[in-house]
Amino acid sequence: MAVFNQVDFDNHEQVVFCSDKESGLKAIIAVHNTNLGPAVGGCRLWNYASDEEAVTDVLRLSKGMTYKNAVARLPFGGGKSVIIGDAKSIKSEALFRAFGKQLERLGGSYYSAEDVNITTGDVMMMHQETNYVMGLEGKSGNPSPFTALGTFLGIKAAFQHKHGHQNLEGVKVAVQGLGAVAYDLCKHLHNAGAELFVTDINEQSVARVVNDFNATAVGIDDIYDLDVDVYAPCALGATINDNTIPRIKATIIAGCANNQLAEPRHGEIIREKGMLYAPDYVINAGGIINVYYETKPQGYNADDATKHVEGIFDTLLEIFQRSEKEQVSTHVIADKLAEEIIAQGL
Repeated sequence: MAVFNQVDFDNHEQVVFCSDKESGLKAIIAVHNTNLGPAVGGCRLWNYASDEEAVTDVLRLSKGMTYKNAVARLPFGGGKSVIIGDAKSIKSEALFRAFGKQLERLGGSYYSAEDVNITTGDVMMMHQETNYVMGLEGKSGNPSPFTALGTFLGIKAAFQHKHGHQNLEGVKVAVQGLGAVAYDLCKHLHNAGAELFVTDINEQSVARVVNDFNATAVGIDDIYDLDVDVYAPCALGATINDNTIPRIKATIIAGCANNQLAEPRHGEIIREKGMLYAPDYVINAGGIINVYYETKPQGYNADDATKHVEGIFDTLLEIFQRSEKEQVSTHVIADKLAEEIIAQGL
């Protein structure tokens, strides 16, 4: 399995493969860039089909965190970690403590936090073995509501740019994936008067959103074909690809999933089709922004974190405007902005 020759390797500073026989831990930690500070990014627990798939995912996510932290103007570099396994069967205190020991060995070059299939309780178990974790209970806690808020404001920013207003009354939104962040996003959208069309592999999650927010349930594959205003990818990545782009009717793509573009070229394809794309690592930065505020010497303050998250609206407006002016896709402009900040500093 080649690592250095992978397109997604992108000069990562460090890639660490971890294992622990007793707990069954198999994990990969990737540190992409520490120019702005120690690498910070969540830990994802996923039952990858192969080691190669896990490596690709952690490398893409790690680089994404470098850019996300930079555009959010946080004093963090970018990193990410994945634990390989089935979340329904592999979770244990021994597993998370073993992972915590691996974090401790890195000496602070990487701080982990919660991500897909990892809870704040799991992070607290890691914390028994290391201080190199963030998003702790009793401090910033669950980042999901802040990620959802930033995503909701990102959708409003897209409407402001494309239509000259932020009124979502009657707007049709297709939400793909209904995890904790997407549930809170649906709540915001429902309260704003939007009409929701939702899908998820978990039928209970679908039923909950249908019941709570009067949403319409659709099939997993049918979500792309709906005649809606907004497509909000909130599951795993790469759902904007050669197969789905011809089917998407929405003129705005804005959701909380990571790595939404299967390949960078897809960003330009959707721009040419008249679709406005909110770059994923910009719109979904609310969680990491919230986590940052637990590092403040004066202690965590939710109001300060919320104010910072609200800045996602203005950042996206800047990206949309530059994209229109320079006639290049929004993800290219977001990358330029991140690279400017990484090179020049905060």
